Amino acid sequence: MNYRTLGRTGLKVSEIGLGTWALGTAIYGQVEKGAPERLIRGAIDSGINLFDTAPLYGTKEEDGVAESVLGRALGRESGSVLVSTKFGRTSSNVMPGRFTGEEARASCEASLRRLGRDHIDVLFFHSPFKPEEIDDGVWAVLGQLKEEGKVRFIGHSVSMFDETAPMSADWMEQRRIDVIQVVLSPFNREARSLIETAIRCNCGVMARECMANGFLSGTITAETKFPPGSLNARYSPEEIAERAGYAASLARAMVREPVESLPQATYRWILDQPGISLALSGAKKPEELADALKATGLPSFSPTTMADVEAMHEKDFGAA
Repeated sequence: MNYRTLGRTGLKVSEIGLGTWALGTAIYGQVEKGAPERLIRGAIDSGINLFDTAPLYGTKEEDGVAESVLGRALGRESGSVLVSTKFGRTSSNVMPGRFTGEEARASCEASLRRLGRDHIDVLFFHSPFKPEEIDDGVWAVLGQLKEEGKVRFIGHSVSMFDETAPMSADWMEQRRIDVIQVVLSPFNREARSLIETAIRCNCGVMARECMANGFLSGTITAETKFPPGSLNARYSPEEIAERAGYAASLARAMVREPVESLPQATYRWILDQPGISLALSGAKKPEELADALKATGLPSFSPTTMADVEAMHEKDFGAA
């Protein structure tokens, strides 16, 4: 495993981190009992040292299922790894976002209980949709949580990019946040302008939705049918065909010796982007994670290949 520095936090993070959305919900299909714990243990053994989670990753009946799973799986290893989580949305109360001081404290303390930890390494605003959602009093409470040692660094998990990217840039310029988490893959490159700001402000950058909700996994075709209730069930057959066709084109451009698969190519492409601290894998299975990890040992793509992939990009596909 290779490691990079997470901006001005100084934290050394594995180039591949493990995101846990799929481990706390059926958003990408059901997960076998005990499989998340085995996956997390295997991730630690492979050198992954950052795990990303959230109170939203649960069910309508139980917030933070993924946090609880992660806490149990880490056990005694908890102190040797880094954990980021979020506040402002829960699985039992997703909308509207609640970005207040009261919510920040209550959410942080609930997350710590579920995780079985005494601190959170990065606490993210969980995807506010517009600047008006942010209560001014939240900053004082976040400062208090840092002073109490419950939170080390503050971040912004960016959603609704056009509406919130200027806010995120201001926060970085004002040193209110230390890390951003952005959607980034060959399917969606809109965050590049914000990443440039992060580079200038020495903020860490975590890339998420790297597999474009599975469309860069190499397993989805134009004929794929998604089960009702799953995230990708929202797409029409025409949209599925368009996305699958673009993924196939990317595979033809990037999957060449020594690259063995489209996921490997995608993670390598992300890690080759300027300013990226790490890419989050949303793997549910050990073999999916193992494939992602191979990207860290691959050489960077040649300028010619990068230019070819750049030229193929005609639009940003919508994020989750």
